[in-house]
Amino acid sequence: MRLVVIGGDAAGMSAAGRAKRTLPDMEVVVLEQTEDVSYSACGMPYNIGDPGRDIEDLVVRKAAVFRKKQGIDLLTGHRVERIDPDTRTVSGTTRQGDGFTFDYDRLLIATGASPILPDIPGAALPGVMALKSLNDGRSIKSYIARNRVKKAVILGMGYIGLEMCEALRALDIEVEMIKPGPVFLPRMDRDLARVVQEEVEACGIRLHPGAGAREIRAKDNHLAVDCGENVHMADMVLAAMGVRPNSREAAAAGVGLGPGGSIAVDRTLRTSIPDIFSAGDCADAVHVVTGEKTWIPLALRANRSGWAAADNICGGETILSGIAGTALFKVFDLEVARTGLTLEEARRHGFEPEAATIKTSSRAHNHPGASPIYAHLVGDGKTGKLLGAQLVGREGAAHRINAAAVALHAGMTVRAFSDTDLSYAPPFGPTWDPLLTAANQLLKKMG
Repeated sequence: MRLVVIGGDAAGMSAAGRAKRTLPDMEVVVLEQTEDVSYSACGMPYNIGDPGRDIEDLVVRKAAVFRKKQGIDLLTGHRVERIDPDTRTVSGTTRQGDGFTFDYDRLLIATGASPILPDIPGAALPGVMALKSLNDGRSIKSYIARNRVKKAVILGMGYIGLEMCEALRALDIEVEMIKPGPVFLPRMDRDLARVVQEEVEACGIRLHPGAGAREIRAKDNHLAVDCGENVHMADMVLAAMGVRPNSREAAAAGVGLGPGGSIAVDRTLRTSIPDIFSAGDCADAVHVVTGEKTWIPLALRANRSGWAAADNICGGETILSGIAGTALFKVFDLEVARTGLTLEEARRHGFEPEAATIKTSSRAHNHPGASPIYAHLVGDGKTGKLLGAQLVGREGAAHRINAAAVALHAGMTVRAFSDTDLSYAPPFGPTWDPLLTAANQLLKKMG
């Protein structure tokens, strides 16, 4: 049996390796359009901020290892342009311009996601870049070094943009952030988002919400970002406006799509067409809180879904549970974490939500080094279920969010969560963990 995998990043290589271990005689062909596979994309902002680190340090496993040690026919520089379920073939073009066609018995689409680029004049000018692939990271790091960048404009204020703020400031680069929407971090509670905004601004970042870029022009060896009323000059422009699933070829082949144009899959990663599977950032998932389909690209989900797809391709029956949308990022000295639904999302999904936000100490009140930590919980006033959680602080937020994520997967009520036996020691938190304090406050609101 021949398995063809389109895409050689987290989901694709996880699936290829697992399939080959499960069925050593299976022919596994991976078609990757770039020259890179198996690298830490999430580590790129931190690497870019450190000129002493080689970008190649982010490579987890080189292509040659997959070929020689695992027997995977890994073909880089191969872009798939057509999927034909009737003939069970995929075809495309190599980097050298040669055509290729492969037939398959099973097909896994693991094409990931691509950055959203501004659809404005000047978006293709030199110095206007996005950060998604390892080659993007190479290009940005090289551009900064070669052009002595002193000022950057970031289009967008999401996680990647905020992480890149820290990286650029570490290089003594002035940064301005622009976004058309008026609200900073709209998926965060307003009190918590305000804490993050104050930290960003205190570190010298100038924020311009409600100011969408209309045009980018080359001017006097610089880039002019025209927002209508204001023009922002820069040496580099970084597009950090989010990503969209790479599902065009799948859709053209008749594969059904889900939220946000992602590829629709069931809990076994099967698509709407027999013998075609999909995994990773291009595929949708079920949200554990709502029970409905969603699209939230996550690194852990990509790896896990690659394993599950391989199991099912090889004749097993692995059924994936859903996702809670647990996300975490660092911005300067703050840890920012969230899981589950926001208050507004809960309303849109038909819940009767209540929310509580508390500010407490990251350590016991008499322990040195304590700093504020903010916790926000959302619960359903009708069923009592916990629906979401958010945390912001200089310490203690990053791993604490996992307790709330586990509670969401378990379908716990706010009452049950408030009764959990969470750990305590003065250097790590107060006697009443911030999540428990927030849960107790939320119970008062829910009655």
